[in-house]
Amino acid sequence: MRISFNLKLEQTQKLIMTPELQQAINLLQLSSMELHAFVQDELLNNPVLEIDEGEEAERKTEEASDKSEHEKDAIDWDEYLKDQGHEPLPSINFRQTDDAPPYDHYLSKEPSLQEHLLFQLGLCSLTQTEKRIGEFLIGNLDQNGYLKEEISEFAILLGADPGEINAVLEIIQKFDPTGVGARNLKECLLLQLQERKNIHPLAKKIINEYLSDVADNKFKKIAAELRVDAAAIQEAVDFIRTLDPKPGRLIGDIRDVRYVVPDVTIEKVSGEYVVLVNEHATPRLTVNSYYRSLLCKEDGESGTNTFIKGRLDSALWLLRSIEQRRLTLFRVTECIVEMQHGFFEEGIKHLKPMTLRQVADEVGVHESTVSRATSNKYAQTPRGLFPLKFFFASGVEDFHGASVSSQSVKSHLKELIDAENAFRPLSDQKLMELLAKRGIVVSRRTVAKYREELNIPSSNKRKRH
Repeated sequence: MRISFNLKLEQTQKLIMTPELQQAINLLQLSSMELHAFVQDELLNNPVLEIDEGEEAERKTEEASDKSEHEKDAIDWDEYLKDQGHEPLPSINFRQTDDAPPYDHYLSKEPSLQEHLLFQLGLCSLTQTEKRIGEFLIGNLDQNGYLKEEISEFAILLGADPGEINAVLEIIQKFDPTGVGARNLKECLLLQLQERKNIHPLAKKIINEYLSDVADNKFKKIAAELRVDAAAIQEAVDFIRTLDPKPGRLIGDIRDVRYVVPDVTIEKVSGEYVVLVNEHATPRLTVNSYYRSLLCKEDGESGTNTFIKGRLDSALWLLRSIEQRRLTLFRVTECIVEMQHGFFEEGIKHLKPMTLRQVADEVGVHESTVSRATSNKYAQTPRGLFPLKFFFASGVEDFHGASVSSQSVKSHLKELIDAENAFRPLSDQKLMELLAKRGIVVSRRTVAKYREELNIPSSNKRKRH
């Protein structure tokens, strides 16, 4: 067989991901805040793009008119006090001098757990060595306020005596919040008991010896060993549950509020649901007229012309991509509203199972497009704020063959458990039977699965004595 080289022409078709297409796909999956950040970067990098001043001026005019209306309605407190026969308020000059520090330096923020404890450590009368040990121990606390490592390891790292480290740790354990610096749950609860008044007589005994049994709700076993009634154990456990197992979470970054900006708003107007895409977070863009005129004056083969043309094409593609993103998000949300009309009218019990393919077929796009359009997006609805992915849920069939979403089944399940007798909680088998009476056919295993997803313990652990 002879091997040789030759040339031949062949025509084929294949999909190529151009940079413009990649940009359009990336824009589709960005949330409103991420899109705003992306647009700001483009404004810095592309001189052809600029913010539409007409819309900005209109927005500023509206804000100024609102401000003037507010000032018009404001109360003149000096005149009011004079009419009431009181002295006017003293005037305070808030003008900032050149030597004064800026006002930002006075802005306060909530201290972290470590900062809160270090402040208390600084108020203690300790030697330099003890302060160094205290700072090291505080720095090793986790966000819940627990000290996870062993004292012997700290002694090696610090080159200090374990007894001295324990002495400093006892001081830290008296700081606020109570229970901080504990090495395990038992120690944390006991530290809080020391600061409580009128504690239950069985609480300390149960914490020391029966915490694992309390977790498993084995109250009868504890009652038999302590020779008391199960009701007394229930009272003691109820008291123990008033203690905080994670004292450190009350201070610091855990309390920070995170706001979600909805990407779409669904409102009910005259009995119909209207979809509004949030465009306030992103400035309206336009192409700078100066660069367009410069493009006409320059020679077609010059470097300036080539640069401006490239930037202009990039700007026009960005504008088209943003508009395409808006239309796709609008159409997908409108389809969701139409298919989940029962949810918007009646609530979560009427949420239907829905898949990406159903919406994609209805809108006329690919499944991946629907997935990107609903990724990291939130909708403000008359029933609250929901991620768009919330409306895509699996489900089961009822007696009539109609589909019921898993969220709807969970809602029914939670309602049944909330209404149960705490002294005779419903088993998974009984819950399955009650759901069947409501027309929802699920297996006992499915009931257990949904119950665990709702973080609801089994009937044995929910039972009160």
